[in-house]
Amino acid sequence: MRIAILLTYEGTGFSGYQVQPGKRTVQGEIERGLLSLHKGQYVKVTSSGRTDAGVHARGQIIHFDTDLPIPAERWPHALNACLPNDIRAMKATPVNNEFHARYDAIGKEYRYRILIGRNGDVFRRNLTFQVTNPLAVDQMREASLVLLGEHDFSSFCAANTSVVDKVRTITDIVIKEEEDELVFIVRGNGFLYNMVRIIVGTLLEVGAGKKQVSEVREILEKKDRTKAGKTAPAQGLYLWKVHYKDVII
Repeated sequence: MRIAILLTYEGTGFSGYQVQPGKRTVQGEIERGLLSLHKGQYVKVTSSGRTDAGVHARGQIIHFDTDLPIPAERWPHALNACLPNDIRAMKATPVNNEFHARYDAIGKEYRYRILIGRNGDVFRRNLTFQVTNPLAVDQMREASLVLLGEHDFSSFCAANTSVVDKVRTITDIVIKEEEDELVFIVRGNGFLYNMVRIIVGTLLEVGAGKKQVSEVREILEKKDRTKAGKTAPAQGLYLWKVHYKDVII
């Protein structure tokens, strides 16, 4: 039986999602938990995608195959009993054996949280990126419109990526003001390595007056990573939701 699970995790204590020798990872903890449930039998886990060190998730989807007679609605409770407190399985559902958490995904939503103010917040230091200078939010919104639609996002992708095709479609970029935070909501059909963090970093430079709104189109057209802004830090980023053709969870 193939099970799909909705995962949440705080990325602070992890060296990313993917298993790495000698490092604590989300995948490593999940597979360790499943190993315990399956009495020493290794169970391969497939996710909708990797997240970097320090990046969080509210809507990561994984799937795995199991022969344990655990009802789907009981899987979160069973798995959570074997997981550390910074990972939680929230929901589970049986899926057909052809379902693939990564390849069947048709879109994703990421969110990035900016804490505005000079004093910071000790309780949000690992969950937001603090910006102390004033930001021109309207100019950031205007600049974000340039990025909507299908484009080659080479300028907004980490230079060390091995991906050749850098064409992606962004359907929405929303910048919400919530008390002392700015929340960037970015939706698209797929994302390159560090793409959301570079987009946020570039828009922050527009908001700080370091770049003009008109420069964003030039940056996009240059297809050159060095033209875009700095990569925003990992702790503000959340994998918020993964979309599939059919509702999975």
